[in-house]
Amino acid sequence: MSVAVVGEALVDLVPVSETTYVARPGGGPANTAVALARLDTPVAMLARFGADAFGRLLRDHLSRNGVDLTYAVDASEPTSIAVVSRDLVGGASYRFLIDGTADWHWTEPELPALPREVTAVHSGSLALALATSPALESWLYAARATATVCIDPNLRPGRLPRDARDAVQRWLRIADIVKASIEDIALLFPGEDPWDVARRWRREDPAIVVVTAGTDGARAFFGADELHQPALSVPVVDTIAAGDAFNAGLLHALAERGCLGGRLAQLEKADVAAALATAVKVAALTCTRAGADPPSAEEVSRH
Repeated sequence: MSVAVVGEALVDLVPVSETTYVARPGGGPANTAVALARLDTPVAMLARFGADAFGRLLRDHLSRNGVDLTYAVDASEPTSIAVVSRDLVGGASYRFLIDGTADWHWTEPELPALPREVTAVHSGSLALALATSPALESWLYAARATATVCIDPNLRPGRLPRDARDAVQRWLRIADIVKASIEDIALLFPGEDPWDVARRWRREDPAIVVVTAGTDGARAFFGADELHQPALSVPVVDTIAAGDAFNAGLLHALAERGCLGGRLAQLEKADVAAALATAVKVAALTCTRAGADPPSAEEVSRH
């Protein structure tokens, strides 16, 4: 049993003073892969690594954390960069320097057939929103024949695809699990109730739709059921990679309960409740330290 994560690995420039930044490994899918590895879930990362020092930094970071890079691609383009800003309560926003960079140029030969031990595939974020060809979406659609497919739209203001709503509708037809934030939904459907949107999405193809809501925790919509998991009260340093850590906690818990590897038609309420509780805890612990620094399995078990 293992998880394959496909998408961007980029460098976050995180402020340490008003005019000084430090380069830290980031990118939503890469953060999820690292978080899964730290939870002791076997994980492989399919990424296009830039041909520069930042690309080497990202490779070293993922490898050092136990992420399998067998399927990684050496790209000729430079590494993508996200310049991070924090608000007064630790909330993070991003300015992306990504034109002409490595992450968006997937071709069919770069996306291999999955081995049988891969029971879940996770993708989303900028990798899907900014893809320059349909290769990645087509590969994900094929992957669901043998694996559970999880997609996190993780949309960014100013970097929405022109056909954002149509794109998300396509992803709903691919995914078994959709995890979105209320911010994602607000960008797509301003003024609409996020829970009504989630219910509408659930009536499409996904087996489960999960919506994160910051201090309100998270809600899951599956079958005819809905579950709410309250947030944990923790001292917040920043929210960088909290959603990515949530993805990892969700997949890790579902894997532990033997729920991955198919279309999730038989999800039990107890499975979803356990997965939500784990995901919220992993995300909360990530918020207690700076940057994309998810907790280990041992740290999660202590809390």
